[in-house]
Amino acid sequence: MKIYENIVIGGGASGLMFASNLREKRDTIILENNSKFGAKVLISGGGRCNFTNKRVYAGNYLAKKSFLKEFLKEYPSSVIFDYFISRGLNYTVKNETQFFCKSSSKEILDILINGIKGVKSSLNCKVLSVKKRDDIFEVDTTNGLFLSKNLIVSSGGLSFAKIGATSIGFDIAKEFGHSVNSLNPALVGFTLQPKENFFKELSGVSVDVDVKVGKKSFSGSLLFAHRGVSGPAILNASLYWSKGEIEIDFLPNFELFSIKGSKKSLSNLLPLPKSVAKAFLSKLNIDDKNGLNLSKDEFKKLEQLKSYKFAPAGTFGYSKAEVTKGGIDLDRIENFTFESKLINNLYFLGEVLDVTGELGGYNFHFAFSSALSCAKYLNDKSSIFYG
Repeated sequence: MKIYENIVIGGGASGLMFASNLREKRDTIILENNSKFGAKVLISGGGRCNFTNKRVYAGNYLAKKSFLKEFLKEYPSSVIFDYFISRGLNYTVKNETQFFCKSSSKEILDILINGIKGVKSSLNCKVLSVKKRDDIFEVDTTNGLFLSKNLIVSSGGLSFAKIGATSIGFDIAKEFGHSVNSLNPALVGFTLQPKENFFKELSGVSVDVDVKVGKKSFSGSLLFAHRGVSGPAILNASLYWSKGEIEIDFLPNFELFSIKGSKKSLSNLLPLPKSVAKAFLSKLNIDDKNGLNLSKDEFKKLEQLKSYKFAPAGTFGYSKAEVTKGGIDLDRIENFTFESKLINNLYFLGEVLDVTGELGGYNFHFAFSSALSCAKYLNDKSSIFYG
């Protein structure tokens, strides 16, 4: 039976980037659970893939900071930006720092797929188990048994099961003695306690807010949804929330004292969509009167809009989460090579590791850069070069 140099489990962002940059393409095979590569790449960023950010720092991630600081010094945003632009990617910039494909995510996926010419693949291939005998990995799948000298696990997290996400990467890690830190959906909306059910009546309305969770704060839009609250500011907050209260300023950059003495009604004075203003006035038991007739007690109630505290009931779950928080503990992963410290020639890349970025291209940046770094190491390690 053929023994490959490399088996790559997962044909997503990190798996394709890794295989694209190998010298030994002809002796590498990608095992992909889906019928096509890059399913998550295609749907990300509203279908335009936010592939990196102009400012990438360890502080943008929930991860072991010492590990990430060192790595990101060698792999800043310019590395990933230059990689794709040099291969003809047309891009656009959003919110001054976020780099997206100009037309669609297919642009970046085409670059990745073009890069794996010469690499073998097995699609609709579900990995059942992995063992290592002597120096050879045995990967049992629905498409048969595959053998290799190196095993690269780039299978992603648990988000979006409908496009093939499974726990296989975490299962393999545990099989070989690695700890997997608590897994939870992240970059996801919050569900509500009964106290905040009035939010649901505002479904479809978006407002600009500042959100605080623990020591982190985010500015951006909040979207009232049928199931709770979503939008960029909330998605980022979900990365750092596990339980307890979050705090929302529904009136960022607005001086509440400015409404005092005005003859206009409160719903017209507050810089909120009228439906939102009226909903909060009702919740606070304040009539939609003019600012001139607002009592001290009523003004104090209104101040809650500057620091509205509530405890989410939970999240929308993995079916709506953009990423999985938690993953394989970094303490037993080599920096830069991403090789297991426990098992020789076993590598873990991207989202399967306990590195989770905020909204803004950070997760794709890590997926791509971890793959590039690992491929460089294996190229340097190998004495064989295929042109």
